[in-house]
Amino acid sequence: MGLFDDPAWHGKIWLDGWTEGSAGTLDVTEPATGSTLGRIGLADAADAARAAGRAADAQRAWAELPYTERASVMRRAGELWERYAADVEWWIVREAGSLTAKAQMETHAAAQECYEAAALPSRPYGELLAGEQPRLSMAERVPAGVVGVIAPFNFPLILSIRSVAPALALGNSVILKPDPRTAVCGGVALARIFEEAGLPEGVLTVLPGGADAGKALVEDPRVRVISFTGSTGAGREVGAAAARALKKVHLELGGNSAVVVLEDAELKPTLAAAAAGSFLHQGQVCMTTGRHLVHRSLYEEYVEGLAANAEALPVGDPADGDVALGPLIDVGQRDKVHDLVQRSIAAGARLVAGGRYDGLFYRPTVLADVPLDAPAYAEEVFGPVAPVVPFDT
Repeated sequence: MGLFDDPAWHGKIWLDGWTEGSAGTLDVTEPATGSTLGRIGLADAADAARAAGRAADAQRAWAELPYTERASVMRRAGELWERYAADVEWWIVREAGSLTAKAQMETHAAAQECYEAAALPSRPYGELLAGEQPRLSMAERVPAGVVGVIAPFNFPLILSIRSVAPALALGNSVILKPDPRTAVCGGVALARIFEEAGLPEGVLTVLPGGADAGKALVEDPRVRVISFTGSTGAGREVGAAAARALKKVHLELGGNSAVVVLEDAELKPTLAAAAAGSFLHQGQVCMTTGRHLVHRSLYEEYVEGLAANAEALPVGDPADGDVALGPLIDVGQRDKVHDLVQRSIAAGARLVAGGRYDGLFYRPTVLADVPLDAPAYAEEVFGPVAPVVPFDT
């Protein structure tokens, strides 16, 4: 029997079993084809409040278990990620528009995160404290309580499990809010794996939902820690709200990383690495190569080579054939990327390759002579766009 064969999860949220979400349901849409893959339940602020209360109650008993029992659950979860890897990878390819190799990387990482987490429960014992009185003083490290995890669509499994697994291992309960666009591979999969691994009810809750559900998690006083991965704008709001409540908050936000190509660079391998850096998973990666800074002596050859590389990359349905790029996640993301490209061209950038799309399939794009104040240089693109700028010193 496969991980997702039980129909109980269809149209439901994971809150003390598969239950109806207060915000209704949402179709799970395959971005490459537009096909409907299933339905998920949607949570709202009321569900988040109910989950926080249940998680706070369940956490106490979970934390009181011998650490060996928590470690055993994590080891079983790691084994289950390996056993069900093909099932989960199917969903990562279909639901997130990922290449098979990227999906395999995610399931491998999920298993390893759980194996690593299995070593954590015995670690936070505490420390002896120095003091002037003739007595033994000790500081004990204890679980934080309820941890809220808000995860994005681009690497839905990795960016969920890397927070969920260690938090659970250390005796916390977790409320996971996956992005509704990838709520099966980034949410349902975790609920099913940990259910089968023997995690007690209430210790993990999975609430796909919108901003209202996320806001409720951040503001609920029973949620002591927030782990958020997403856009810089949303992260500012999460950080501010958590700070008002004096909560611990972990933020991984956007980026605009650069590759710097010096005059002694060997171009062929450099171009291959730079193209992969900009176009991996359609550029929907926070640490993608967002800017190419190239010494002027190599500039024209580099631009020409990068454009040739981009034009040669096949774009299509990652489930059907040998492609290098799949679809962007949805129409909103595609339109945002295309608008940024068009505004950059209007600002003076030169379009050398790409700049066009078919449905959600956006061609890998190379922009040369990009002004430093153009959107493609100054902003995070989150699409398959490589802005190239020369430098002299």
